Amino acid sequence: MLDMKYKTLTQIEKRIEKIKQELLSTGQMRPGSLTCQYRNPKEKIGPFYQLSYTHKMKSCTEYVRPEFLAQIRKQISQYKRFKELVEEWIELGIQHSKIQIDRAKKDK
Repeated sequence: MLDMKYKTLTQIEKRIEKIKQELLSTGQMRPGSLTCQYRNPKEKIGPFYQLSYTHKMKSCTEYVRPEFLAQIRKQISQYKRFKELVEEWIELGIQHSKIQIDRAKKDK
């Protein structure tokens, strides 16, 4: 059973290293969601885009010009990927720690 856990530890460590490498290559990012609003919603006239996010417990809304939509979408996507990677790293770290503690208990 220890061999199986050792393989698991090795796999966890390799995945954490891959996550670190991917995080290093993360580009510009920003949180939020991008929505299209209309000045006249009933007739869908006058579209404009809003970026809404919360930072440091403060809600923010910004207008986004059409020429910056692609850039903002990419930054939001980068942020979501960053959050996924960090969450996975934390989960793996917890698993790694539990396995090490179990091994130490059995070695005593």
